Amino acid sequence: MKINNKSGLLADAIQTPSSNFDERPDGTGISLIVVHNISLPPGEFGGPYISQLFTNQLDRHGHPYFADIYQMRVSSHLLVRRNGDIIQYVPFHKRAWHAGISTYEDRDNCNDFSIGIELEGTDETPYEPIQYEKLAKLIVELRQNYPDIDKNAITGHSDIAPGRKTDPGPAFNWGHLQKLITQLRTKV
Repeated sequence: MKINNKSGLLADAIQTPSSNFDERPDGTGISLIVVHNISLPPGEFGGPYISQLFTNQLDRHGHPYFADIYQMRVSSHLLVRRNGDIIQYVPFHKRAWHAGISTYEDRDNCNDFSIGIELEGTDETPYEPIQYEKLAKLIVELRQNYPDIDKNAITGHSDIAPGRKTDPGPAFNWGHLQKLITQLRTKV
């Protein structure tokens, strides 16, 4: 996996540009990775609906659940599908709209200084081994390109928006992810 620092794009990702982003505040570096989950409709995997949501193309009549969310303007930098495919919606140096009202270590507005990575999943459904492998590789690559992301600066959406968000949920195995990251770092 390689990141083009000029374009902010991941070479191995399927590029599906979203218009749901803006500029990061002047002088704000990238220092945090936020892990999320998403499935559309809830609990269902595959299909085009996540990309449609992030690109403002979700059909409100496609599923009863969509009537409540089709007008949302949200995005993430990346989505890791259950089969390991990676889709990039927003270049890393831009501000994706993934965290909402959020705080990390007394800093508000986490979108300003974070990279959002969605995993196709739910709070209660075990994630696929390939998703952990790809996420670990992404984190190692992001840390190499954005050195302000230290080893502790990886968190869940639930940690930056407690009471409002629950993802990536109890099914996410943080210890397993850390083990994979450590294995990759010792190979570099």
